[in-house]
Amino acid sequence: MFQKLRAHIEHLVPLSDEEFEFVRGHFMIKKFKKHQFLIQEGESVKYSYYVVSGLLKLVYTQESGKQHIISFAMEDWWESDFLAYLTKSKATMSLECIEDTEVLCLTLEDYEKLCSGLQKMEHFFLKKAHFGNIGAQRRIMSLLTSSAKGRYDQLLKSSPALIQRVPKTHLAAYLGVSRETLSRLSS
Repeated sequence: MFQKLRAHIEHLVPLSDEEFEFVRGHFMIKKFKKHQFLIQEGESVKYSYYVVSGLLKLVYTQESGKQHIISFAMEDWWESDFLAYLTKSKATMSLECIEDTEVLCLTLEDYEKLCSGLQKMEHFFLKKAHFGNIGAQRRIMSLLTSSAKGRYDQLLKSSPALIQRVPKTHLAAYLGVSRETLSRLSS
């Protein structure tokens, strides 16, 4: 499990064995079952999660009850309600397992200790944040400028494994289309 984390980090920054032991000491392992929540709206957000195995969905629910899937997170991805995590405020979104999931959990305190104790990790997290911002901007631009077919094709091209694992109703909510429209797009 920790070897996956090390390989993930070393895609961006090299670590000695001693440095990785320092990193490893800041994470906690947790396992969740399908449909279990890691974060629920209105609660405190204790962790940022690195997905070792499984699949998660981050959901925003309007007062009307309409749900919007903000993102999916599968193996080698990080997820949380980052606004609540970083500002120590209450969650505005929920994080739920679509599959049985194993994660490595990082508290904000341990995140800060990692960044101050090992400059390489600060560099790693900065690069991950940059990639996350780029991904969010691409998603916003796609929602603003692409047709439903264009958004589906873009998702198929960028994350083909995700399409195979996510239920069609979730994909439709993520793409901002009805289940029927998604069926037409994918046939």
